Amino acid sequence: MNRTGRRRVIMLGLRGIPNVQGGVEKHVEMLAGRLSGHGWDVEIVGRRRYLKNRSSHSWNGIRVFPLWAPRLMALEAIVHTFIGVCFAALRRPDILHIHAVGPALLVPFARLLRMKVVVTHHGYDYDRQKWNTFAKNMLKLGERFGMRLSHGRIAISKEIVETMGERYNVPVAFVPNGVAVPSSVGATGILAEFGLKRRRYILLAARLVPEKRQIDLIQAFAKLGNSEFRLVLAGGAEFETPYAQQVRAIAGSVPGVVLTGFQSGDRLAELFANAALFVLPSSHEGMPIALLEALAYGLPVLASDIVANRELGLPAEDYFPLGDIDALAAAIDLKIANPPSEDEVLSQIEHVELTHSWTGVALKTLEVYGALTK
Repeated sequence: MNRTGRRRVIMLGLRGIPNVQGGVEKHVEMLAGRLSGHGWDVEIVGRRRYLKNRSSHSWNGIRVFPLWAPRLMALEAIVHTFIGVCFAALRRPDILHIHAVGPALLVPFARLLRMKVVVTHHGYDYDRQKWNTFAKNMLKLGERFGMRLSHGRIAISKEIVETMGERYNVPVAFVPNGVAVPSSVGATGILAEFGLKRRRYILLAARLVPEKRQIDLIQAFAKLGNSEFRLVLAGGAEFETPYAQQVRAIAGSVPGVVLTGFQSGDRLAELFANAALFVLPSSHEGMPIALLEALAYGLPVLASDIVANRELGLPAEDYFPLGDIDALAAAIDLKIANPPSEDEVLSQIEHVELTHSWTGVALKTLEVYGALTK
């Protein structure tokens, strides 16, 4: 506990906040603000190259510490987490909250430095296509360390909770991702910038990584042959990879595909608010924040039928078989031909607001913290 009498948590394992691309980053950004409002001081350790402000600073009452990390895909997270754990040991928080199974490799080190550690399992990162066998094994070891050796454990989906309980015989708290329901969206000019018209484009907001399967969506869009609609891919690549190059090449060969690069804040909000349909064709998710955001905007959605997407309990017609281009094209065609009524849109927004509020996420997280700080 610090001199103000408020308890303090340091969060580690993410690139940084605010407006940094990634599901973990969005989760921490939204959660941190709610925790601060419930009497906790929150400090975020981020990776310097992803943050506009490269020196320590305060953002919305949250202290952000940008620390160095190597610009190497295989080493960036683990080296930065090691540095972050050392940094946290000097600051002595009440809780060190590590996000994701890769950074959880450093849980034994944090325990050695006598810190109370909470780990959030955001998904089976070792299933991502970009990792080689050695990296996958290290990520699995991180999961083992995080689940067996941390003081508190959180998972963002019921399926992960059940699997971790069976695999490691430990209690894991279910704390899902939340979503902030937008009250209003202003005009930023992004539609005109990319030649887009309201309700005349299909949207995917995701990083350019293989498991998001942008190429599946481009191929399905090409089969539509509908010149009235555009396909908007909002997202960038942290590292220049063969997959990112392939996405750009294929997108350039299909008329109507628009690559906006990474977008955030009001510009991304305007893209969501004016889309005709949101599609998430991914092969790997923890709990898909972008899909939740689309639902919060009242958008019709299509998602691959993987476990993480199905856990949201959407109607059967909102899912398609993973990797089935023909089925995806047919589902898109049906969706854009039958837009939802205003009552259906409002009902969807109300449901998401009730079931996935960030305030609820914060309260469940504080229950985990409270058990360790009595």
